[in-house]
Amino acid sequence: MSNRTLLQKLISSIDQYDARKIHQPGLAQAGVLVAITDEPEPHLVLTRRAQHLNSHSGEVAFAGGKQDDTDPDIVFTALREAHEEINLCSQQVQIIGPLDQVVSRFGYVVTPIVGLIPADVEFIANLDELDAIFKVPLRFFLESEPYEYFERGSISIPSFQYEEFRIWGLTAMMITEMLNNHLNANISIRF
Repeated sequence: MSNRTLLQKLISSIDQYDARKIHQPGLAQAGVLVAITDEPEPHLVLTRRAQHLNSHSGEVAFAGGKQDDTDPDIVFTALREAHEEINLCSQQVQIIGPLDQVVSRFGYVVTPIVGLIPADVEFIANLDELDAIFKVPLRFFLESEPYEYFERGSISIPSFQYEEFRIWGLTAMMITEMLNNHLNANISIRF
């Protein structure tokens, strides 16, 4: 499958997908932007949280965060956070749709929102929150074996090593579910 076909298949599948919604009213809501570049070799945009942060320091993540009371919806949250963290303007994002919601170990229901962005967008990291912004070819996750698995009880979540970045935890789970559900990948995952 060509890279362009890969992106078209992903977009078409998400557009027709009824994403899993988790109903736990006691948990806070968060939104992350799964930004994918619109180019012949599509890439996922990822960040690395700054080392000085109290939570998630040094972890690879999608741009995103907690929904504010003033946010009209979770898509707005993901776009607002992406602007704050990587200087991505909402006008540069074509929203494709949501992926399955997941629950973080910190008690958030996280909604990943897939958005298509121009390939030539220039990012500026908010150094209060991030120390790196990087792009990974979407095909890397389809063609690479997981680096290792995090396993605890019945949970088994893959992690990936891309250059100096270890992609694991909730971010790896969201990527794996996206690939399995929308691109017919068969990456082992249990949670």
